[in-house]
Amino acid sequence: MADIPNGNFCSLKPLELFEQIAAQGENVRSLKSKKAPKDEIDAAVKLLLSLKVTYKTATGQEYKADSPPTDFTPVSNSPDNVEEDDFVDPWTVQTSNAKGVDYDKLIVRFGSSKIDKDLINRIERITGHKPHHFLRRGIFFSHRDMNQILDAYEQKKPFYLYTGRGPSSETMHVGHLIPFMFTKWLQETFNVPLVIQMTDDEKYLWKDLTIEKAYQYAIENIKDIIACGFDINKTFIFSDFSYMGTSVGFYENIVKVQKHVTFNQVKGIFGFTDSDCIGKISFPAIQAAPSFSSSFPEIFNNRKDIQCLIPCAIDQDPYFRMTRDVAPRIGFPKPALLHSVFFPALQGAQTKMSASDPNSSIFLTDTPKQIKTKINKHAFSGGKDTVEEHRQYGGNCDVDVSYMYLTFFLEDDDRLEQIKQAYTSGALLTGELKKVLIETLQPLIAAHQQRRKQITDEMVKEFMTPRKLAFDY
Repeated sequence: MADIPNGNFCSLKPLELFEQIAAQGENVRSLKSKKAPKDEIDAAVKLLLSLKVTYKTATGQEYKADSPPTDFTPVSNSPDNVEEDDFVDPWTVQTSNAKGVDYDKLIVRFGSSKIDKDLINRIERITGHKPHHFLRRGIFFSHRDMNQILDAYEQKKPFYLYTGRGPSSETMHVGHLIPFMFTKWLQETFNVPLVIQMTDDEKYLWKDLTIEKAYQYAIENIKDIIACGFDINKTFIFSDFSYMGTSVGFYENIVKVQKHVTFNQVKGIFGFTDSDCIGKISFPAIQAAPSFSSSFPEIFNNRKDIQCLIPCAIDQDPYFRMTRDVAPRIGFPKPALLHSVFFPALQGAQTKMSASDPNSSIFLTDTPKQIKTKINKHAFSGGKDTVEEHRQYGGNCDVDVSYMYLTFFLEDDDRLEQIKQAYTSGALLTGELKKVLIETLQPLIAAHQQRRKQITDEMVKEFMTPRKLAFDY
């Protein structure tokens, strides 16, 4: 590498980087063939690897000797441009960073609060339960007013949980389990009611679906949600299409929100344009309404003063920033929130897993063979190009999708740390890491499939029937 000092590659154009990598590769081969001193070869290999990392950062593509760059997305490492690189709204998540979205920046941008050690310790202290590994590992990383919820719990005041699902497909993927796994833990830990909204109306408005198909997807998704193990005596699940016409309180609260949010506000929050249908423009009020206890008169005996806690991915926060702004003006407490990170696509953390892309997703209906094939074929690796390089320099857990998935689904903290150390040191190869993930997910999904087989239409109907739950108000 004639005139590029070590590490100073960021100013190079992609094609120049490509040429420098090719030249440095030749240099490494030449040094090896001449049996040059080991420290000289090691330095040359290290420089080659650094060039390859820079190339991938600049182009979003792995270096391939026979494929010069033709199409690439520039990636800025400047702190001033991080926000521009991360695009997050309720429908799209995209970042140019292989590590995924910068969640610390997102906390600042959204104005939420970081879930810190003090908050986690307080949850453990007042509940007597070990914090869920999603909390311990920062998978749920941000909150709004969680301390208010804990204050209420300590004072024996009631609150309830509200979460939801937009049924965009008949089959859910493993990423969809994350909020429900955590919500189940919250419900069991705090012993509170739970309402789950199925926004089949939203999917009809945004997707190329009939009303009948959107409702069918909702019913099939509800079966997967019930299979997570929710208590039928403490949980109400509803489809917007079916519940809207049966609950005066729910519809009244929707209209109250609609009256207090202007068109300019929803355009600013959600990016709607003049060409969007009026159904989209009014929908945020429908997702806001379950935040108010009077939307469920059978459960809360028409009380209007019970606060709710919403566990959700942070891309849903715009809905509830709007809700929190409106709530005091219509006489309701503001909802509190717990935000999770996004579950990455198999191809990498630049976007979240999507049910519309079968190659980016592991579905809850996949067979053990399909799970193994998808992980081995599509899961993005943080390993090096060759076994020799990997053994010497180790893998990168920050970008490795198999390791990321294990942080969600491998509950044993000690085992996870051992895997991280082994992969980072080069003792564990990419194929071996993928094998650990496969052996973790296969039984988890098989057990879910067995539970789902036990869910009958009658059970679905009972969960969806407006009724008093096992709490008195």
